[in-house]
Amino acid sequence: MKIVIDIETCPAQDPAVKEAIAATIAPPGNITKSDSIDLWNAEKKPAAVEDAWRRTSFDGSRGHICVIGVAVDDATPIALCAGAHWLENEAYVLTQLFGLIDDECAKHPNVRPTFIGHNVIDFDLRFIFQRAVILGVTPSRHIPFAARPWDNAVYDTMTRWAGTKDRIKLDSLAKALGLSGKGDIDGSMVWDYVNSGRIDQVAQYCCDDVSMTRDVHRRMTFAPEPILEVEHDGIPF
Repeated sequence: MKIVIDIETCPAQDPAVKEAIAATIAPPGNITKSDSIDLWNAEKKPAAVEDAWRRTSFDGSRGHICVIGVAVDDATPIALCAGAHWLENEAYVLTQLFGLIDDECAKHPNVRPTFIGHNVIDFDLRFIFQRAVILGVTPSRHIPFAARPWDNAVYDTMTRWAGTKDRIKLDSLAKALGLSGKGDIDGSMVWDYVNSGRIDQVAQYCCDDVSMTRDVHRRMTFAPEPILEVEHDGIPF
């Protein structure tokens, strides 16, 4: 059984985090005159603070999961998402993911699932674990949070292709394999879409990434294309 996962994340929503970030950002060392410092603080610091704050979307101790895309074997990918109420329902979405995985594994008790994703070891699984700990949501015991790149319980398309010391974007890898790349949205745009009320488009983007990752995995493992697509009951977003 193969479980493909992708998550979309947002920056910290606690105003105190942004304030703490702002307190750590200072002008470059070569700016020493008070008027130059004041000018830098007025013109350059806001953008520097914004950039550092947006990067908290990569940090599970401060950022949040807004969408989880998942597909089991050849089923149509589904988005686990609470729509406009994504922040207050983050724990619920995690619970839905863990329940879905447990239910699927219960159907095949003697089969160990393989979790598939792009940078899934160092990002998706780690972020999911961190948010589960912080939110007090007990994870599915089937998820290999401590997996390393060589473990059979996980197939990380990025590390299998580029190795542990290099990186490649999913879009670039897909195009290298002759597959369709991403559409109009990329990861850098997720927060802007969520913040403007377009989380449904982010959910579709996440499902598209799940499909792309599965196609890449098939190519990398020389697997045959599925004959039929199996519909999976989706959870509305």
